[in-house]
Amino acid sequence: MVEHNPSERPDDRGRGELHLSARMRLGDDDTGFLVRIRNVSAGGLMAELPHPLPPDSVVQIKIDGVGWVVGRVVWQTEGRAGIAFDRSIDVEMVQDADGTTR
Repeated sequence: MVEHNPSERPDDRGRGELHLSARMRLGDDDTGFLVRIRNVSAGGLMAELPHPLPPDSVVQIKIDGVGWVVGRVVWQTEGRAGIAFDRSIDVEMVQDADGTTR
């Protein structure tokens, strides 16, 4: 589910503020856990995590409108983490995945 605030606009790096729930898994773990995506760009995202992850962890995150994306934890602080994607994604697909364009 994506919650958009119409007054919020993407910044000059193409990131827009989102409140998107997603499933993240560490390495080859099939179970995973829920995270909240706060912003996303073509090259990565910031998410709120339920627990810390090992530095430089390889993760997979299932993003609505895009599917599973592989990335790496590049920073963490106060329950949030930055994930750099291995490949660029189409941010418009994420922003359109709120159910109005499917």
